[in-house]
Amino acid sequence: MSGRAGAGGPAIRLTGRAGLVMALAALLGLVAFFWPFVVAPGTFGSSYAPPLIFGVLLVLVLCVVLSEIAEGGIDSKALAMLGVLSAVDAALRPLGAGTAGIETVFFVLVLAGRVYGPGFGFVLGCTSLFASALITGGVGPWMPYQMFGCAFVGMLAGFLPRASGRREVLMLAVYGSLSGYLFGFLLNLSFWPFSLDPNSSIAYLPGLPFTEQWHRYVAFDLATSLGWDTGRAVTNFVCVLLAGPAVLTTFRRAARRARFQTPVRFAKPRERPARGADGVA
Repeated sequence: MSGRAGAGGPAIRLTGRAGLVMALAALLGLVAFFWPFVVAPGTFGSSYAPPLIFGVLLVLVLCVVLSEIAEGGIDSKALAMLGVLSAVDAALRPLGAGTAGIETVFFVLVLAGRVYGPGFGFVLGCTSLFASALITGGVGPWMPYQMFGCAFVGMLAGFLPRASGRREVLMLAVYGSLSGYLFGFLLNLSFWPFSLDPNSSIAYLPGLPFTEQWHRYVAFDLATSLGWDTGRAVTNFVCVLLAGPAVLTTFRRAARRARFQTPVRFAKPRERPARGADGVA
């Protein structure tokens, strides 16, 4: 067998159709998160129904996206790397989850998405959160939203502009910090409508104009989640800043050795020269 692949190539190559499916999934994901602003009052008869319905839809969408990515090509080396990093992320999550918002999952997603590409980052976000939910007992209607949010944290890291050295590490640290805030902001949307007394000034009230509903949600997020999200953002920034250079070097060394997406070619065996009757060629 022979063949070479660029060391900087993605671990999972996205086809045009897979990219289109991911774009449509992102659109549906935004609808699933922002349903309090787009669903008409009384459409489902209960404020508990939309997150459950959209949660099921997100699971189906993730399955479609993963199948499209797999069809584009996940070789055995990329699959092995995906399994290892999913296990690492699942093991890291219990170290910080539940303590002042400290989350030790995201910095691995950011660095892996940066090195191995957006497709790998998307899949790793799904698999690592699913594995960690099974380990920590965090399976529930919120899990599809967490998987979807983490999938896009890893994917967007693969689309960040080119940089090197300290500039790259600082860029990834800032992105990790911002993604910590964004993740919390989106996740709160999935349960905000039924988490407060309707008489509260920051509670969800069906039928309000968009601007007033938005002001209520922003006030809710700042009052209940800002401290937690800040813990996640600071953790991401510090972890990427301190561990980023070493982890990036390790990931890139592994990518060079693995040579993802290497085309496999079988060389034709050389013919041996025919021998004469006296045994001489």
